[in-house]
Amino acid sequence: MKIAHVAPLYESVPPRLYGGTERIISYLTEALVGLGHEVTLFASGDAKTSASLVPCRERALRLDPRPLKSEIAAHLSMLDEVRKRADDFDLIHFHLSHFLHFPFFQHMPLRTVTTPHGRLDYADLAQAYDRFPRFPLISISRSQRARFASANWLATIHHGLPTELYEPDFETDADHGYLAFLGRMSRDKRPDRAIEIARRTGLKLKLAAKIGDGDRAYFEEVVEPMIDGEQVEYVGEINEQQKASFLGNAAALLFPIDWPEPFGLAVIEAMACGTPVMAWSCGAMPEIIEHGVTGFVVETMEDAVASIPALLQLDRRGVRAVFERRFSARRMAQDYVAAYSELVDSDGHVKAS
Repeated sequence: MKIAHVAPLYESVPPRLYGGTERIISYLTEALVGLGHEVTLFASGDAKTSASLVPCRERALRLDPRPLKSEIAAHLSMLDEVRKRADDFDLIHFHLSHFLHFPFFQHMPLRTVTTPHGRLDYADLAQAYDRFPRFPLISISRSQRARFASANWLATIHHGLPTELYEPDFETDADHGYLAFLGRMSRDKRPDRAIEIARRTGLKLKLAAKIGDGDRAYFEEVVEPMIDGEQVEYVGEINEQQKASFLGNAAALLFPIDWPEPFGLAVIEAMACGTPVMAWSCGAMPEIIEHGVTGFVVETMEDAVASIPALLQLDRRGVRAVFERRFSARRMAQDYVAAYSELVDSDGHVKAS
């Protein structure tokens, strides 16, 4: 199958640091190439891929040091390039937010599929989608789909990671002497909850997080005063290579979110390392975490603190086994191919009318 993937231009594919959407796009396109498909990636020019790359901007927007940049203009230019080449592909898979591409491709909606990677409860989103109801969507969790029930959902496909990306060493006695927090330093992610859990249990906490411009005030006013550099340590934003050690050496990952998380990539990254997860019961967490096997899903701070001893006793080999069964990149790619095949036959022709 000839498949085009259209990535956002905010981060490189894969990203150098934070960037869950671009990381999943990389894992998916690489796995599709491995399955023998002809894949073309529309992305920034600093992408690293086994697919055929169509560079639509010299570098990712976030990594461009120039102070004046137009995100909308960059994406409109890319979409015009995709439209010009549309006949080269059996299917075009979009990963852009807020359905910006719909007006460009309304003459061929059934030769496209869209994976929205973020939350779907924005005030104007449903109204916009109602103007383009024939575009098929793929959700990344059942929770995400439930917030946009009227859409033309083709499938729900959970994210996956290459199984070789994190290879925990269960034979070596690691200390596992700290709890970990990994993500954005934002009110939605609730690092303050993670700090409270650490304080109430007496365990050490390491925070690895991106501080975006919109989150800096929250960090400086709420989180930073709680960091003492001893029991609670901020290690900064970490890259892919640093994650294996950070997560693999942690006793558990704390994911104390306070928003309708559509998936939670850090959760399966921890599971790939054999590290159990404590998460609040928001969004997709009950779908992703097998309660009592790969972690615990809790409702309150009291439940979180009380569950820590049992969390630290979970079988790390069992956590990794669940990851391999449910969250591999190969499984993800196979699921996407099955979804593509619902739209396109083996000769590249659209099935639906």
